Amino acid sequence: MAAEEEVKSKGGNKYSLIVPTYNERLNIALLIYLFFKHLRDVDFEIIIVDDGSPDGTQDVVKQIQGVYGEDRILLRARPKKLGLGTAYAHGLKHASGNFVVIMDADLSHHTLLCIICNRKQQETGASIVTGTRYVRGGGVHGWNLMRKLTSRGANVLAHTLLWPGVSDLTGSFRLYRKSVLQNLIESCISKGYVFQMEMIVRASRKGYHIEEVPITFVDRVFGSSKLGGSEIVEYLKGLAFLLVTT
Repeated sequence: MAAEEEVKSKGGNKYSLIVPTYNERLNIALLIYLFFKHLRDVDFEIIIVDDGSPDGTQDVVKQIQGVYGEDRILLRARPKKLGLGTAYAHGLKHASGNFVVIMDADLSHHTLLCIICNRKQQETGASIVTGTRYVRGGGVHGWNLMRKLTSRGANVLAHTLLWPGVSDLTGSFRLYRKSVLQNLIESCISKGYVFQMEMIVRASRKGYHIEEVPITFVDRVFGSSKLGGSEIVEYLKGLAFLLVTT
């Protein structure tokens, strides 16, 4: 509890948690419960950006709104899948916090990471705090060897070509100053999975203060991964694009 009180007491900050969803009916209720359990003394709102999930994700969120209130749980749905980058941009339009946390809905990230990132930001004054699997204390759990090699290889390739100054370009748990996130989204062209990499590369090029915290990424228990062959091709195209344009 001391960590939560520390976050709230320093500057009266408010945190907008943007969570894109697609077919996350089995995960979203538990994720929201964990936020309210671990962030009891923190001023926050959760913005769910659902891309027309056919599995009833939106119905679950509406039920949860009845428990916690529509002012704390904001459902900002879209009619279909329009890309991860545009989902964050859409959520940002409705964010009232001065800090924004972006994360996955599949329980791959522990909600206590919000506390850890907030503490790091307060200690350093960073504009961005990003979770990384590739420093001491970080890692992955539940991946097979091929997926580990694919992820590690993608990051090594990007580091070799782009020199971004961070260890994990494709990590999806980050805390931003809202003004910084707005500026970066306006600069980014990518809409899909390359979006995370482009955001952190452009932030580095713009000279924003970036800090890292180690995280353990846990593979999803419910639902299926959205990552496939088309996303890998998209990643390679995005890497080439960033090499030319940044």
